Amino acid sequence: MIRLRNVSKYYPMKGGGVHYVLKDVSFDIPSNQNIAILGPNGAGKSTLLRIIGGAEAPNSGVIETEASISWPLGVKVGFQGSLTGRQNLLFVCQINGLSKVETQKVINAVFDFSELDEYFDMPVKTYSSGMRARLGFGLSINFDFDYYLIDELTSVGDAAFRKKAKQEFEKIKQSSALIYVS
Repeated sequence: MIRLRNVSKYYPMKGGGVHYVLKDVSFDIPSNQNIAILGPNGAGKSTLLRIIGGAEAPNSGVIETEASISWPLGVKVGFQGSLTGRQNLLFVCQINGLSKVETQKVINAVFDFSELDEYFDMPVKTYSSGMRARLGFGLSINFDFDYYLIDELTSVGDAAFRKKAKQEFEKIKQSSALIYVS
């Protein structure tokens, strides 16, 4: 279970004051349940996912969980642009404590899944949004999480990638929960 208690996120505004994206949000996300968070652009959905995933801190409030949570999967995947796809994967594997053998297995699997071919060894800043999404999604499915955070991922890529992603979501749903925003 993931519990949000009085979570607020705001940003300073030019000229003073703050703009609240989330204000005193409290709710529970049950274990083994897939949920969708729907809302218009600018409603705070992606910010909420980043906070749940630990990529961004709330200004106040707490998130409580003992579950493992993925990084948000989607168009704005947090890769370092001057590193290649391969180098970004190596970095993620190292900070997650994978052995060299485990790291090579992940890199090979992501290379095959992403179908980036020669772009795999080019800087990520040269990638299209769909290419970044394929790299990020390929990486995430090679780690086991209790919850996968999905930020409008199925809206990117070509039809073949969307089909492949849907098939992977079906596999993931057997053992993990999906939190999807759109």
